[in-house]
Amino acid sequence: MTDAANPTVHRSSYDAALARSEALEARIASDPSGLRVLTGDRPTGALHVGHYFGTLRNRVRLQEAGVETWVLVADYQVITDRDVIGDIKGSVRELLTDYLAVGIDPERATIFAHSAVPALNQLLLPFLSLVTQPELERNPTVKAELQAAGKSAMGGLLLTYPVHQAADILFCHGNVVPVGKDQLPHIEQTRVIARRFNERYAGGEQLFAEPDALLSEAPTILGLDGDKMSKSRGNAIMLRMTEAETAKLVKKAKTDADRTITFDPEGRPEVANLLTLTALSTGRTPEEIAAEIGDKGAGTLKVMCAEALNAHLAPIRERRAELEKDPAQLFEILRRGNERANAVADDTLARVREVMGMVY
Repeated sequence: MTDAANPTVHRSSYDAALARSEALEARIASDPSGLRVLTGDRPTGALHVGHYFGTLRNRVRLQEAGVETWVLVADYQVITDRDVIGDIKGSVRELLTDYLAVGIDPERATIFAHSAVPALNQLLLPFLSLVTQPELERNPTVKAELQAAGKSAMGGLLLTYPVHQAADILFCHGNVVPVGKDQLPHIEQTRVIARRFNERYAGGEQLFAEPDALLSEAPTILGLDGDKMSKSRGNAIMLRMTEAETAKLVKKAKTDADRTITFDPEGRPEVANLLTLTALSTGRTPEEIAAEIGDKGAGTLKVMCAEALNAHLAPIRERRAELEKDPAQLFEILRRGNERANAVADDTLARVREVMGMVY
């Protein structure tokens, strides 16, 4: 039996993941010691409000709750489904700027890059020995990535993408991974790899703990044209935008002809999206905001949405402007994070080689 909202996730597997996620939230609230979260992004440019409300705010929440936080700049993953990577260093700089601007604290979080941690990537070899080609080809997230990239043939890096993610999580012994339901297959693959490694190579010793997904209730934020929010589509509100740029974009946002504003995500997704953005920016409910606007129309909604977003993002944008003045500081923060990640990765790889009998 599969989950109705995501037919690729079996109901029993989803229920088990949900139960573990709920237990994790309870532990975070009571005693987060011993928890280590691994999360991150591909550096493809500056981040937008979809990233902010979808994941960034939750990372800051976990950091503030006392969960040890590791944030990956997944630069190697840029080449999994792209023929041209563009200005990768510039994209990394933008990512670092957004991370710090929203409140990720490099004194409490480890920010590091894929390409700077050789031992992490070397774990791919033993981990690949633990999975089969059919298992990788069945992964629904990989199929979705292939479709999104508009490619017909799957490259080797994309096929092994879930194994690379397993290395990201397990090298630092991450045990909490914030994800949406669509990412559960990746976490399940990581759990399988950890289990098989322990059984096959570590003689049953739990060298790698099986990580748990922290299921996110993050709202779906659409682009201002009603499609998926994306920088490349020109429908995104970037965190780095000015108040005037934000207001101009919101004013052009797609709505409908009905003057009475109601919160109906299924029937009126574009209107619901503006209500959701307003609600997330103010701490109110979309229904409450819709009732307040009533029959004043989409114009009133757009003004309210732009004002709420600008007020909420003002301190982030102020901090961002300061950070942009000193890019060298950003890369120094990344260098320190890379240094720490390398120390942990080297220790993990040394232990892996030991249990595999490869220390000569």
